[in-house]
Amino acid sequence: MRALMAVVMAVAVSGARPALRAEPGSPEPDPGGRAFPGLGSPADRQVEVAWNRYYDHAGLRAILERLHAAFPGLTRLYSIGRSFEGRELWCLEVTAFDKGDPGRKPGMYIDGNIHGNEVQCGEVVAYTAWYLCHQYQRLETVTDLLDHQVFYLVPTINPDGRDRWFHSAQTSGSSRSGVQPLDNDRDGLCDEDDFDDLDGDGTIAQMRIRDPAGRWKAHPEHPEFLMIEAPADQPGDFTLLGFEGLDNDGDGRINEDPAGGYDMNRNWAYDWQPNYVQSGARDYPFSLPETRAVADFMRRRSNLAAAQSYHNSGGLILRGPGREGGPMLPEDERVLIAIAHRGERFLPFYRALVTWRDLYTVWGGEKDWFYGALGILGFTNELWTRRNLFRLPADPAREDEAQFIRGVLLDEGIVKWHPFTHPVYGPIEIGGTRKEWGRIPPSFLLEEECHRNMAFSLYHAAQAPRLEWRDVSAAPIADGLIRLRATAANTRMMPTRTAQAIRHHIGPPDIASLAGPHLRVLSGGRVLDKYLGQMQPARRRPERLEIQTIPGLGEVVVEFIVSGRGPFTLTLDSAHGGVITHPGVLPP
Repeated sequence: MRALMAVVMAVAVSGARPALRAEPGSPEPDPGGRAFPGLGSPADRQVEVAWNRYYDHAGLRAILERLHAAFPGLTRLYSIGRSFEGRELWCLEVTAFDKGDPGRKPGMYIDGNIHGNEVQCGEVVAYTAWYLCHQYQRLETVTDLLDHQVFYLVPTINPDGRDRWFHSAQTSGSSRSGVQPLDNDRDGLCDEDDFDDLDGDGTIAQMRIRDPAGRWKAHPEHPEFLMIEAPADQPGDFTLLGFEGLDNDGDGRINEDPAGGYDMNRNWAYDWQPNYVQSGARDYPFSLPETRAVADFMRRRSNLAAAQSYHNSGGLILRGPGREGGPMLPEDERVLIAIAHRGERFLPFYRALVTWRDLYTVWGGEKDWFYGALGILGFTNELWTRRNLFRLPADPAREDEAQFIRGVLLDEGIVKWHPFTHPVYGPIEIGGTRKEWGRIPPSFLLEEECHRNMAFSLYHAAQAPRLEWRDVSAAPIADGLIRLRATAANTRMMPTRTAQAIRHHIGPPDIASLAGPHLRVLSGGRVLDKYLGQMQPARRRPERLEIQTIPGLGEVVVEFIVSGRGPFTLTLDSAHGGVITHPGVLPP
């Protein structure tokens, strides 16, 4: 005890601290100083990326290229198609390529940025790739995932809209569409009356004009950039004229025909409806090159068991269906509910909701196509909620956001009201907030958003089927025959085939087979009650038993009656669960 106390006293006096591993190449702010990583951040970074900023299409491509160059054993980089303007839809496939055939591992597809202005989606997907690569063989959970599963990561499926939002003056809500020309105002011209950056400051703010009969007043606490509606019994000082713009086509309206004007998330071939039912649907399902490219890519991969799409905003974990009465069978919904409830704990202020019931009706959405057409379980996360910015009062109002801008962002993002002479309206004022405010997180919260959503997606992926053979036994029966019985177990939450896939014959059944050079399988089937031994015999090919599904955290018992002796191999082949084998030898 005295020796221990002496060591403690020596450490206290000397100021010694436990040794930490410094990052290679870390900056040294003073001679001998080192930088050390915090938890949640890879220690040995082969690819440095600043996750507190946003990247255009070329920037995302560069991140994927650097990851592929640094981790050739974990990645493949390729394009799954091209956008309307010819930009590649880059996919980084991530798995341990030396651990089995990647095409037979359970797969998870993750994409983002189907709406051009929902830009942080691309960063979340790219961050997921970056994290997986760096933490392989460092974190047991990541190593296990990449050894057994494969990820298909597509940061942006609307690169045209993304680049337009970054590289031109926009509002927070504009450039949602792709850029395929469309005649929104039906005047025979396409995209001829978009927003106009009147003052040339790189953003599209609001226009106001002084009007004694107006209904708007300057905010009493933040008059430099905010407006409030005047009380019903009082006149206002201004009329709001909308976002900056001109009447470019001379039809007496402003900003009524911007670029594009459709919705890629209404163009999927499940529960699709035409434009007069679902605005933005375009001419027919998969009529857009981007949605068709994604669909073709996914249909060619029968190993896909899970999917995730990222949108913004609102802080939501959305599951289907998109319409009342839409496709969602209770057996599958229970799995989605369990995963989503865990997500609510990973993602503070996020809520798990059903699209049609809790948000709005969506016809022809990507998430419903994942489930309805492919029979795989997926979510749409609406990234980012302003509730993560500040403590909301009981009755939240916009001035609370203003306090955040002024107090935490120190007025960054404000466009102060300033005069401008409009060719139609005459003397007006332009002001408000920049496009970056409100829809995307500020820099210091972006990395948090990336990491938490990545963690949710990895938890989702970890629930894909994981199969193993258990309780393999052989027992002699009459006339030299042997009964071989085995349990095919699924140790994860997702079934090998969803109820939707079974009902609509999507994908092949699982196959349990028995083979050996000196064996003959005479009969086989599924054991209905492993305690009573009741078996449902196969009608044909008893050596190759079809199993409709192995339920999540469940099992299926199979039995074979064989003649012969010697070595054998039990094989379980599942499109979503992979291939597992069990070798053995029948007793003489």
